Amino acid sequence: MKITEFLKHNFRHFNAAALIDAAEGYKAHLDNNGKMMVTLAGAMSTAELGISLAEMIRQDKVHIISCTGANLEEDVFNLVAHNYYERIPHYRDLSPEQEQDLLDRHLNRVTDTCIPEMEAMRRIENVILEEWVKADKAGERYFPHEFFYKILLSGKMDESFQIDPKNSWLLEAAKKNLPMIVPGWEDSTLGNMYAGHVISGDVKNVHTVRTGIEYMMFLAEWYTENAKDDSTIGFFQIGGGIAGDFPICVVPMLHQDLQRDNVPLWGYFCQISDSTTSYGSYSGAVPNEKITWGKLGLDTPKYIIESDATIVAPLIFAIVLDQ
Repeated sequence: MKITEFLKHNFRHFNAAALIDAAEGYKAHLDNNGKMMVTLAGAMSTAELGISLAEMIRQDKVHIISCTGANLEEDVFNLVAHNYYERIPHYRDLSPEQEQDLLDRHLNRVTDTCIPEMEAMRRIENVILEEWVKADKAGERYFPHEFFYKILLSGKMDESFQIDPKNSWLLEAAKKNLPMIVPGWEDSTLGNMYAGHVISGDVKNVHTVRTGIEYMMFLAEWYTENAKDDSTIGFFQIGGGIAGDFPICVVPMLHQDLQRDNVPLWGYFCQISDSTTSYGSYSGAVPNEKITWGKLGLDTPKYIIESDATIVAPLIFAIVLDQ
């Protein structure tokens, strides 16, 4: 039995039914000539979402991505250092002393998975530092994701790959030169490293890596060009936080600050989140709240699935891919 057949037969109520509705809505949006933004919060790259997301990119089911700096770099960490990762299924039982032992072994824990500092973070730092310095000396400036595209497409790290490269979503995005938004990149391991290299003088111009404001300016033009009456942009949000809140605000900005009245609202919205409705939290805000901010319309198809995105997102992608 195909995954899609199994899901449609068994997933009939509550969050399970919302999953089916959201997946069918995703497919309908694409069938109606729409494009889709996917936003990645949390630690989805360390959770190896690339296994399913990379195929979505290959099959043109994703047209632009917004992600945290952590998700950007952690997909590459996994690509080049997967064999050194350690999984700790009993992470809930760890004592502070056991956590300190992980630190002493240079293993940084993300829930049940430890990222090896030397094999992953420092290896990527050495490669990308060359690109930062090269651009800095040439007076050139690039977005954070563009520097990653450069090192992935250069072939310099091919011999270091420790997973099947077809499971790296960032490598697939680089091959297609997929548009990307990385708000708050400074809040990431490599963002911290970059700050250190600017402070130490290895990089002279702090703006060699382009800024979040420039990302919003890029997104404003991309959205204006791609969102037409017959081709709206959908918004598929995994988690909450800045990866979702930053790009969704482009629509009210275009309307209210740039007075571009002919730009349509987002044409589809789905959020997968384990944040239940709460007080003042963007991650826990129900979709209808976004109507009041000029992000979604009365008739925008809206879905919310309150569950673990590491379970839900691959299943939705399987339906969209007709697997």
